[in-house]
Amino acid sequence: MKLLLVEDETGLAESIIGYFSEDGTVCELAGDYGSGSEKICMYDYDCILLDLSLPGGDGLRLLEELKRMDKQEGVLIISARNSLDDRLKGLNLGADDYLTKPFHLSELKARVIAIVRRKQFGGSNRVIFNEIAADLLAMNVTVKGVKITLTRKEFDLLVYLVANQGKVVSKNAIAEHLWGDEMDLSDRFDFIYTHIKNLRKKLVEAGAKDYLKSMYGVGYKFGSEE
Repeated sequence: MKLLLVEDETGLAESIIGYFSEDGTVCELAGDYGSGSEKICMYDYDCILLDLSLPGGDGLRLLEELKRMDKQEGVLIISARNSLDDRLKGLNLGADDYLTKPFHLSELKARVIAIVRRKQFGGSNRVIFNEIAADLLAMNVTVKGVKITLTRKEFDLLVYLVANQGKVVSKNAIAEHLWGDEMDLSDRFDFIYTHIKNLRKKLVEAGAKDYLKSMYGVGYKFGSEE
C-alpha cells in the first residue's frame, strides 16, 4: 500500500509514518500545500491523508485540485477543524472520510484500509483472482485454499497487480508503488525482476496458473489469457 500524508505537524507526521511503516507500507510526506500539490500531480497513491490547515494553502483547495485531475485516490481528511461545515464541505468535495484530531493511530489505519478496500476491491477484505486469494487484513495468500508464504513486498506486488489486472504496468509504476519516490528507480529494476520471479515461482509451485506475463521493454501484465 502506498500513502501520501499531507501534514505540517512534524511530531504527528513522524508518528503516522512510523506506525504505517512498521508493516512495510510506503508512506510519503508533504509538509505544505505546494509540495502536496506537486506530489499529487506527479505520483499515484492508494490513499491520501490530508490535513486542512497547511502552510501555503487550504487542504480543501488541494482536494478540489485532485478531483479536477480526475484522479482516483482515496482521501481521508485529518484535521483539528471539527465544525459540521468543514466536514460537509470536505465530503461534498469528494473526500471518502473525515477524522478529527486527536485520534488513535489504530483507528486511522482501520479507516485507511476501509477506504482502499472500497476503492479497489468493492469493500471486501479478500481479493480473489481465480484460484488465488489474498486477505488484506491478515496479509496472507492462499492458492486453492492452501496458504503460501510471501514477503511483504511480494504480497504488496501481488495485490497491486491484481488491482490492475489486464493492464500493462510499467516498471516505474511498480518501483514507485513498492518503494516510493525517494528511491532511485534505476536501482530498483533488478529488485523488481527478483520480486516478480520469486512471486511467480511461489504461485506456480503452489498450483496456480502462470498469470504473470513480461511485456518486453515496458513492464508486466497480470491476468488470464484471452
